[in-house]
Amino acid sequence: MTHPLAEHFEKLTGQLEALIQRLDATLPPAPEAVDWSASAFRWRQRDGRGYLQAVKHIHRIDLNDLQNIEPQKHKLVENTRQFVNGKLANNVLLTGSRGCGKSSLVKAAWNTFSDTGLRLIEVDKAHLTDLPDIVAQVAEREEKYLVFCDDLSFEEGDYGYQALKTALDGSIAAPSANVLIYATSNRRHLVPEYFAENEQTRHVGDEIHFAEAIEEKIALSERFGLWLSFYGFSQPEYLNAAQHWLAQFGVADWTPEVEREALQWALGRGARSGRIAWQFARDWAGRH
Repeated sequence: MTHPLAEHFEKLTGQLEALIQRLDATLPPAPEAVDWSASAFRWRQRDGRGYLQAVKHIHRIDLNDLQNIEPQKHKLVENTRQFVNGKLANNVLLTGSRGCGKSSLVKAAWNTFSDTGLRLIEVDKAHLTDLPDIVAQVAEREEKYLVFCDDLSFEEGDYGYQALKTALDGSIAAPSANVLIYATSNRRHLVPEYFAENEQTRHVGDEIHFAEAIEEKIALSERFGLWLSFYGFSQPEYLNAAQHWLAQFGVADWTPEVEREALQWALGRGARSGRIAWQFARDWAGRH
């Protein structure tokens, strides 16, 4: 005969198991294990959990494909080489005109050193608050990591603004020796400035003392040790880039007709840049 206490205990155990199963069904699934053999990652979020997702199809860009930005290429490659070789290097902010090679240069610099253990982590602006978690996750790894933040800009109240400042050099913890941040933006000052904020600027003798609000917004850009500026292409520079990309796509003939079409393409876009030259070359090569 079964003891009543044993029956009660068995019933309670079954109820607890059923409760645990229901709770397990409501919890988000655990993130996939990180494939550390990958050379590039994206930081993703699923059900409130962040994780590193290996990139299977990598967009490879060669430095030689980037035209008319030789000074910027040299400085970024040298900074990256210092980092890969275990020497001191700076976080980098690339700013300027659209389509002139900012993002492509970061990818090309990483591609140049990817065979030497350099890894790339792409982080969306919406996930910048996770930067401390990302840095902590890779801090003990042997590889070097470039954290790539593309097309940055912030509006008032963006929490990612403070997270980025902290990740650059504002935390009580020392910056990780195996992590650098490369960011691109269309504007030098990543946080918008308003005319009213300038009303607090004062003259003290011959010196200008900017308003505290302006100083706070400039401070974010100044935390990047290296600034690289990009500018729109002149007409000869644009045509040179278009001719280069046509050759890459197997079109060797550069005729007055092709040049005229390339100029009309840029005129229709209202700008001249490496991206527009690449888009024209793809269109021309596809049609011919």
